[in-house]
Amino acid sequence: MGVSRFQLLSDVQWALIEDLLPVRTGRRGRPFSDARAMVEGIIYRYRCGIAWRDVPAVFGPWQTIWTWHRRLAGDGTWDVVLQRLLTEADAAGLVDWTVSVDSTIARAHQHATSIRRVTGGWVELHGSAQRAA
Repeated sequence: MGVSRFQLLSDVQWALIEDLLPVRTGRRGRPFSDARAMVEGIIYRYRCGIAWRDVPAVFGPWQTIWTWHRRLAGDGTWDVVLQRLLTEADAAGLVDWTVSVDSTIARAHQHATSIRRVTGGWVELHGSAQRAA
């Protein structure tokens, strides 16, 4: 059986985070969405830079994927997932902790600052008109 182009996580990658994600509770109500499909739908959305409603239906309803993302971000689950992945990658020597600082200057327009400047205004314009004559 071939791997779908929509399967974004390997089984090893999925095994690293599976226990951190919501599971079926056995309670009655709406059917539980497949956690792997939800996570892969979220990954697909960010990887492609598309709107939530453009996530392919193979991952499930886009509204459900968005809801999962919002809930996991709100309860801190994504922070825990990131910490686990960083810890595993660091232990395997895959993380380079070198930091690069860029000293590029980004100039702001004068109106973007809170500094008042006297530019001459109306008087300056009048003076220019006299010189032009």
